Amino acid sequence: MKVLLLSDVYKQGVAGEVVSVSDGYARNYLIPKKLAVKATPAELAKAEQLRETSAARKAELEGRLNDLARQIDGVELVFGRRAANTGKLFGSVTTTDIAEALHQKTGVDINRRRISQQAIRELGTFDMPVRLGSEISPSLRIVVLREEEVHAYLQRSAAGETAAAEAAVEAVEAAPAEEAATEAAAE
Repeated sequence: MKVLLLSDVYKQGVAGEVVSVSDGYARNYLIPKKLAVKATPAELAKAEQLRETSAARKAELEGRLNDLARQIDGVELVFGRRAANTGKLFGSVTTTDIAEALHQKTGVDINRRRISQQAIRELGTFDMPVRLGSEISPSLRIVVLREEEVHAYLQRSAAGETAAAEAAVEAVEAAPAEEAATEAAAE
């Protein structure tokens, strides 16, 4: 008997496939448990419509994942941990810690299993890829410092961002002055 599978069935096929199984297996197991229906033309048309809606949903989900990937690409997360003089941590920075810090910083809640790395067990800066979307592969910049150094690092990075913003503003303001000087020299 030919049946249309409604869900994945071990050793038979995946949802949406038309497979040939024995009559007893179909009547006594697959159909009563709503794992399959008899493959009639009406059911095949309904399955085709389900495939189309599924493809549309999959495309929408992929688009949302790619938007999230662009949003978190390059985010810097700073962790303070106790460490030995050699730079080895007493403990580690796990993917769960990274996912929680990312959620606090950006509001994006991702599954820790999408963060592809083993736990970090030493001080330093690490680029950590995230499996999210298919267009780009975002990476997070993870900075692991000693607990007592975190506050100073955050102040320096905030001052560095302020200084960079001020330098950009000065460059924009200086550009018209340079043009005026160039025009005056040309006359």
